[in-house]
Amino acid sequence: MSKTITFPNGREVLKLGQGTWRMGEDDNKRHDEIEALRTGIDNGLTLIDTAEMYAEGKAEEVVGDAIKHVDRDDLFLVSKVYPTNAGEERMFDSCEKTLQRMGVDELDLYLLHWPGNVPLQETVDCFEELKRQGKIRDWGVSNFDLENMQELLSLRNGENCQTNQVLYHLASRGIEVVLHDYMKENNIPIMAYCPIIGQEPDLKDKVYNSPIINNIAENKGISIVQLLLAFVMHQEQMTAIPKAGSSEHVLQNRKALDIELTDEEINLLNEAFPAPEKRVPLRIQ
Repeated sequence: MSKTITFPNGREVLKLGQGTWRMGEDDNKRHDEIEALRTGIDNGLTLIDTAEMYAEGKAEEVVGDAIKHVDRDDLFLVSKVYPTNAGEERMFDSCEKTLQRMGVDELDLYLLHWPGNVPLQETVDCFEELKRQGKIRDWGVSNFDLENMQELLSLRNGENCQTNQVLYHLASRGIEVVLHDYMKENNIPIMAYCPIIGQEPDLKDKVYNSPIINNIAENKGISIVQLLLAFVMHQEQMTAIPKAGSSEHVLQNRKALDIELTDEEINLLNEAFPAPEKRVPLRIQ
């Protein structure tokens, strides 16, 4: 298994990054969140994903504090714009505020957080203008299903899309039916958010109590979290962006990058949590 993915623009990153959803919401956790991100950076996890939506910009501020003394060229910074801000009237101001909160001059990727009411061509044109201005290196989308991607790639400069960030984990594999294949055919990697498990307690219990999951983890001497991350990173052209609120959790996540799953283990995981046979609506969380 390759430990990296390559974006259409040729940029290469590790298949494991750092997410920041729910960061910045509690000032009492701020120190630990900053230290967690710094620990990840120190251990090669230099792709950091955030959004203006997360804690209404405070997550971007946490990222800004974490990267203050890091060489900008060593980082791969991703943020996302609200769909309501993704047009000519608001997008340039939104991007500038994101850059200010993060304390940088340029984003590596700027994503449309989910499909909205602003015409998609207008959003793409704004992305391209931000590239010309040197505010972003490239752009992508998030929470786009098949039809959204087909529309995007039919637009002027739509082929410049670098990624689609979607929910994906072992117990939520709906994108495997059609979307993932379409992305691979067009050489556009996927960023998997909530790669460990989403926010459904019943689903989490089902996974964590699965005999197959527990047997594989025990036999390999790894945690269930590490196994779940390894499964996501086993997928072709997909990177995982888990959020970890402590340095300890970051280091545990980092070890997952070195886990190799055998064909037999993959078959067992497929048996325990199969992908749906028919297409299902894209999950957004």
